[in-house]
This record gives sequence, C-alpha cells and structure tokens, in this order.
Amino acid sequence: MKIHQFEDKGLAHFSYVIMSDAEIAVIDPTRNPRQYEEFAMLHDARITTVIETHPHADFVSGHLELSDAKQATIYVSAAVGAEYPHTTFDEGQEITVGKVTLRAINTPGHSPDSISVLLLDEEGKEHAVFTGDALFVGDVGRPDLREDVGQETATREDLARQMYHTTRQKLMTLPDHVLVYPAHGAGSLCGKALSEEKSSTIGAEKLSNRALQPMSEEAFVAFITADQPFVPRYFAYDVELNRKGASKFDSSTKKVPVLEPGTELEEEGLVIDTRPREQFKKGHLPKAINLQDGPKFETWLGSIVNPEEKFYLISDDEETLRELIAKTAKIGYERFICGALAAAPVESTETLPDLDLAQFKAHPENYTIVDVRNESEVKEKRIFPNAVEIPLPELRERLDEIPTDKPIVVHCAGGYRSAAGASIVAIGVEDVPVYDLSEAIQEFNPPATK
Repeated sequence: MKIHQFEDKGLAHFSYVIMSDAEIAVIDPTRNPRQYEEFAMLHDARITTVIETHPHADFVSGHLELSDAKQATIYVSAAVGAEYPHTTFDEGQEITVGKVTLRAINTPGHSPDSISVLLLDEEGKEHAVFTGDALFVGDVGRPDLREDVGQETATREDLARQMYHTTRQKLMTLPDHVLVYPAHGAGSLCGKALSEEKSSTIGAEKLSNRALQPMSEEAFVAFITADQPFVPRYFAYDVELNRKGASKFDSSTKKVPVLEPGTELEEEGLVIDTRPREQFKKGHLPKAINLQDGPKFETWLGSIVNPEEKFYLISDDEETLRELIAKTAKIGYERFICGALAAAPVESTETLPDLDLAQFKAHPENYTIVDVRNESEVKEKRIFPNAVEIPLPELRERLDEIPTDKPIVVHCAGGYRSAAGASIVAIGVEDVPVYDLSEAIQEFNPPATK
C-alpha cells in the first residue's frame, strides 16, 4: 500500500493517491488530472476509483475528466445531487482498492454533503482518514459557504452544530494513531487557522486543535462562526460547477483566444494586467487592474472578478501567459477570458505616479490613505489610524466611499494587494493622484520577530 499526497501551493490544496496491488484511488483531484495519470503510468498501476469528499468551493475538480479518461468510477455522497455519472458513497459503505478498503463516513459541517474516507489496511485496521474540508490540521472547515448554494443548503449555525457532532461523534472516536490527511493546508480560505503541517494524527489533533478541545455545543458554534475570512466571489460558482462536472482541462484552456502582441482590444471589458507593478505603472490600458502574477493569483482573480464577467488577460511573455491561463482554469474562469495576449497593447497610455515616500512620512495627513487589507487584519492592528478601510474584494463596489480632496495612497500588508487596489482606485477617480505604497508598508508595519 502506498499513499501519495499532491500539493497545489497556489490554492493550498492537497489531493491524494492510494495505491494497492496496482490499483489506484484518487481523492479530491485538481482540475488538471495529468499528475495522477503520470503517477499511474510510473507505477504500472490502473486508476479505478475517484472520490469527491464534497463539491469544492475553492477549486474546480478534475473528477469527471479523470473518470472519463480511465473508465474509473466516481464516488460521492448522495446528498451532493451530482449531475454526472457516479456511484453514491455514504455512511458505512465500502470500496475495495487492491487489498485495502475505503469506508465512507458522513461528516457534515463544512458542507451538508461532506464525507470523510477511512482507509483500512490489508489487515482491516484503521490506518488513515481523508477528511476533505471537515477536519484540517489545527482547524475545522468553515461552516458559512453553503447557505445559498448546492443541492442541500443550511445556515452557518446549523452547519456549525453539525460540525460539533461530526468531530465529537465521528472523527474524534477514531483511534489516536489514525493518520489525518486533509484537503487543505495553511493559506486556504476554507478555514481560519490551518497549520503549516501537511498531515497529522487523530491523537495529535485531539491535543492541539483548538476546535477539538472540550467545550459546549454553544461555545463551539460561537467559536467556529467567529472571525472567518472573506468569501471570494467565485466560491458559489465553483460549488455548482463541481456538482455538474467541469469540461476537460486541455480542451477548455485551448479555446481561450490568444491575441497577437500589439493587438488593439475591440470589446469593452475588464482588463487584468498581470505584469510587474513597475511595468504597469509606466504604461497600461485605461481601466486595467494590475493583478500581478504570484502564488495566490487565482484566489485574488476570483475575489475581484465576478463569475460570468468577461475579461482580457495580459502577461509579460507567452510562456507566462499559458501558465496564467492554466491558473485561471483552476477556478473555472478560463471561459470568461475574451482575449489573452503576451505583451502590453498598443493603446497602453495610462500611467501611475511614484510616491514621494519622504514627503508621505513627513505629512501623512496630507493624503487620503486607503487600507485594502481584510477585516481580520485591520482588527488585529491598524497601521494608519485615519485610513479608509475597504477590503480589496469589495473595492470595486465601494469606490464612492473614498474622499477625493487629497492625493490617495493605497496600502495592504506586504505590497501585492496594494498594486491591484491602487489600479482599481485610479479607475474610479479623476484628477486625483493615486499612489501605491507597495513594499514600503514594511517601514510602517515591520513584520513581527520571533
């Protein structure tokens, strides 16, 4: 028996291969199934089983494509209401993969239709549990994503109560030695306090996971519903897309229109310019948003751009452009790209000014400061007492809250989000300079030292 964990760092997502006797089960696969196919070829094994622990909100799964390519059976809870060919897999039901057994445990809480998968080894002993978004290392799944989407919905309070019973009556009753393999790690928006560790054990989680400590149901509900991170715009869209089954990765990404460098953009629409901020500042299209290529590009794209909203995608070079299209496809947004090009368009006439940092430090009161960090970050520490506080995902809709009687300085915590924020603010104001404080924010908010 072999368990292999695959990590998508951009989405802090873990997927898994369980291999026994040349048969493979894949749990919670990414949109592009190639890595699982290559693993199977390398080990001369056959993919027979694909399991979805629930309809994911933060990424598009490749379960349907993998099933079609390998004639593998997809297993998912009946509560999902999946619209693709599948076999239901719920409490107590078992699948044999080679010489091991996979048993379903219904674990609602993050979603009403969540299952965890208990792995029984060749001797029938509990070896590992694949917990999806129910139990993470250091946390449990947030309960506020399924109030209005999916076949089954529930209020966050009801789901929090379900999670209380899931953890206490299902997962915590497993033997302490059982390995815990979650679907996400630190950086995911599916929880609020995920550990950097990629796996754990039931015993270790019972000792250290704050959500698993002794407390009443009411205290648990209050704890789990408080201070959850923001919900990106694309989450509900991805839940429904995963219930229906996404199109094939390669064929879908190849349909994206790639334009010749220098092409004049004809359609009116959103422009996502992913070039480095210094290039963007020197010349960009009117109404372009500077969402730089980076480790969390797909999450911020789906947080700023609405599902079904058409946009152009601009990159530095052709290789990077292809990578960005692939990242876009991970959240199912590739079909909203109306054109992609690997160079600045010919009409890139807009610029952003450089901030005189010394002058800003000397007289910050002469500027309107806009803080685009998340509410939880601001709550933890306000950097500028009189800043206008608007989280980046809400900025496009709340531009009228920003005074325009002074030059505007936009900041975040490290510099990445402020580039996008400054470009969005510049779209919405006229005749007022808009500056990006960028990495200089560290001079006002130095990172904590251990």
